[in-house]
Amino acid sequence: MQGNILIIEDIKELSDLVTLYLSKEGFNVRAAESAEEGFSVLEEWKPELIILDINLPGIDGFEFLQKFRRTNETPVLIVSARDSDEDQISGLGIGADEYITKPFSPKVLVARVRALFRRLRDFNEKNQENLFKFGPFIIDYDSCILKKNGQRIHLSAKEYGCLSLLSEHSGKPLDVEKIYSEVWKNNYGDLTTVAVYIQRLRKKIEEDPANPYYLETVHGMGYRFNAHNRTNNSESHIKDAPISNAQYPSGDI
Repeated sequence: MQGNILIIEDIKELSDLVTLYLSKEGFNVRAAESAEEGFSVLEEWKPELIILDINLPGIDGFEFLQKFRRTNETPVLIVSARDSDEDQISGLGIGADEYITKPFSPKVLVARVRALFRRLRDFNEKNQENLFKFGPFIIDYDSCILKKNGQRIHLSAKEYGCLSLLSEHSGKPLDVEKIYSEVWKNNYGDLTTVAVYIQRLRKKIEEDPANPYYLETVHGMGYRFNAHNRTNNSESHIKDAPISNAQYPSGDI
């Protein structure tokens, strides 16, 4: 299966034809005959692309797209008999990714859909390059945030700096002086501060902070980040992030 596509089109014959061509290409397709029905489908099903007509009964395609774009970035391909420059500019201006005018060749439509999916997957793969996954957590180095099961966990600037630095050197112990120098940008200061922030992090990411799994103390050497899944699953999707891309915020807390 290549991906999920929602068609919002009130002409059933056209919707069925497009569904037939896309299904032959391996796409999973669902159809709605109005914008209202489209919103109902979206409440319980997540497409990766929406093919949208403009002239719909009730809420038209432009209004649907405006409402949809307030909360969702899923690509939208407009297919419409309205072929004026103004309509195309309006559609692209409020968030459409492609605009095809009717009548059209189903084969051309399928080619446009394939191109959109290629761009989408290339974009997603690029964005994955600067993420670090461990257990239920994801560190986003570009945004300087930590999420657990998709929910953001609040970290202060220094907490994030410690976690980011240790995760980049996963499996290798870092001494306290190194951590303090990199995160606090200072070679002189109270090194016990590092231990305080490690304890704060453990309370936020460890199941049992008193017996930490991810943030280990290596006696005489400092701290080590353990990114391996507890199950030691050989098919884990954990990846080491490029050190050069990390950011250590300069704010205090």
